[in-house]
Amino acid sequence: MSATPEGHHAENHEGPIRTPKQLIATVVASFVVPIVLIILLVNYVAFGSKPGAGSEGLTGEAVARRLQKVGSVEIRDASDTASLKSGQQVFEAQCTACHTSGAAGAPKVGDEAAWGPRIKTGYDALLTSVLKGKGNMGAQGGGDFSDVEIGRAVVYLANKAGGKFDEPKVPAAAASAPN
Repeated sequence: MSATPEGHHAENHEGPIRTPKQLIATVVASFVVPIVLIILLVNYVAFGSKPGAGSEGLTGEAVARRLQKVGSVEIRDASDTASLKSGQQVFEAQCTACHTSGAAGAPKVGDEAAWGPRIKTGYDALLTSVLKGKGNMGAQGGGDFSDVEIGRAVVYLANKAGGKFDEPKVPAAAASAPN
């Protein structure tokens, strides 16, 4: 009933694969080509340094900044009295922020009424308060000075308010230490 129209041949209805050899080559290529493309894509993404767009977080300078030292240790010779700060120098560097203005309830410099009860407790009590902290004042007044320098600042402040304390001396053990 259905006859092929004249002019159409059987070879026109065949696909591009005509032999078993071509079929095997096509099947192998359909598996190998995607695998090779995936391997090349993985190599491109995974290897080499590719910083993010707009980010310089992985540059050598940025990494070095993140790895720099946070702090350092300074070892000073306590017997070197020339390098020790005076009471006034420590006061001006550390204490003046609160004790000049009276901030956070700190007694002002020269205020005999505020300093009087504190001076009566004695030098050792004042020094302990400064070294360990008291009220709103942090330990050592928040500074990085030696105990002798802090003691000099305590004497400076107390004497400005009518105290009669002698400036602390460098401990004998530190002064007699061999160089």
